[in-house]
Amino acid sequence: MSQFFEIHPENPQKRLIHQTVEIIDNGGVVVYPTDSSYAIGCHLGDKSAMEKIRRIRRVDDKHHFTLVCSDLSEIATYAKVSDSDYRLLKSLTPGPYTFLLKATHEVPRRLMHPKRRMIGIRVVDNPVVRAMLDELGQPIMSSTLIMPDNDMPETDAHDIREKLEHQVDLIVDGGNCGFEATTVINMVETPPVIVREGKGVDHGLD
Repeated sequence: MSQFFEIHPENPQKRLIHQTVEIIDNGGVVVYPTDSSYAIGCHLGDKSAMEKIRRIRRVDDKHHFTLVCSDLSEIATYAKVSDSDYRLLKSLTPGPYTFLLKATHEVPRRLMHPKRRMIGIRVVDNPVVRAMLDELGQPIMSSTLIMPDNDMPETDAHDIREKLEHQVDLIVDGGNCGFEATTVINMVETPPVIVREGKGVDHGLD
C-alpha cells in the first residue's frame, strides 16, 4: 500500500519533502502535483521504475517521458539550447509548458525520441515541486497522470489514492492543481511549433 503525504501547497513541510525524495532515491514511483495537473514520476536513472509507470499508464516504449527541471541552468545540462531558445524559455518558465529540445549525452537513450534524439523538458511553477527538486538535486523523470481509458489528467489526490494505492509508492496531496495538460512546444523546429495546445498561452507562436 502506498504512503500518502498531505503537503502544504504554498509552504511545503521540509520533513515530508525529505521523505518524498528518499522514496524517489530508493526507486519509488511517486504521484505529485504540478501547475497543470497531477504527474507520476521517478528517479532519472531508474529503468524499473520507468517501466512501472508505463504499466500503470498502459503506454508502450514509444511513450515520451519529460524531465521536470528546477530551472533554466539545469535544462542546459540535458538539452541543447540556442540563444533564441533561451530567450523563449526564459519568457515562459516556470509555467505549464513542455519543451521538446535536442537531448545532450546526459540523457539516458531510453528517454529520447528514437530517431530525433529529442527530450521533453519542463520547469514547473509549483512550490511543492520546487522543494522536491531542490532536495533531489536532479530532474524527475515524469509523465502526466492520465489513467488508461481516460482522456483527462487526474486532479484529485484522494481519487488517485483509490485508484493507485496498491501500484505506486507515494501519493503527494498538494491540493487541486487543475486538469489541463501543458502546452507542448517543439523547439527543434525553426521557428518553434506548438504541437499540443494546453494550459500555457501561445505568446504569439504558430
